[in-house]
Amino acid sequence: MTVTPSRKLRRRWLEKLLPEVAFDGWTDAAAARAANDAGLDEGEQALAAPRGVIDLIDGFFEEAGEAAKADLAAQDLSAMRVPDKVKAGVLAWLKALEPNREAVRRAVSRGMVPWNAGPALQRGWAVADFVWDAAGDTAEDYNRYSKRGLLTAILPPIVLYWLDNPSQEDLDDYVSRRLAQASGAGRTAGKILGPLLDAIGSKRPNSGKAPDARN
Repeated sequence: MTVTPSRKLRRRWLEKLLPEVAFDGWTDAAAARAANDAGLDEGEQALAAPRGVIDLIDGFFEEAGEAAKADLAAQDLSAMRVPDKVKAGVLAWLKALEPNREAVRRAVSRGMVPWNAGPALQRGWAVADFVWDAAGDTAEDYNRYSKRGLLTAILPPIVLYWLDNPSQEDLDDYVSRRLAQASGAGRTAGKILGPLLDAIGSKRPNSGKAPDARN
């Protein structure tokens, strides 16, 4: 992944900010102190995080995502079943977040307020996307979005459970149960939505494309 100037500056900022976040949260005041400690002027701050704290939180989770991707790339997942690959992806992401558990806790509490729900949802979707990509998913139809949507939906309870510092065995069991529930919901939704979307697609007007040879 290309490390842009803005990303380099954001890393410098986060390096100083994360210790502050553990005590003061993801606040503008903490971010300002960290920027000063990192020696970032106003222009560099604007380049690194034009939206301020929201961009810094995004940057924090992006870094964890990149670490999780590298971890997964170093693992041999080929012999695993797909559910186990997805589970490995979720656990790799939590492992990457582990050194900054308190910063995650603070981000979660901030993300629960309505005006931050959008960015939090986008972060969850990004995690679900790379987890499914690492699991080898190549679907391009509604299945692609339903898989990622279902995983996005169960990430918040998984994170909340992980924040209570369970044993690894308990965490493994909890993630497995959540994934199994999501898989069951996905199969049910597929039985309903699949035929419906196929029917909708078959009724779309021909937009200049060649007719399907099967018709």
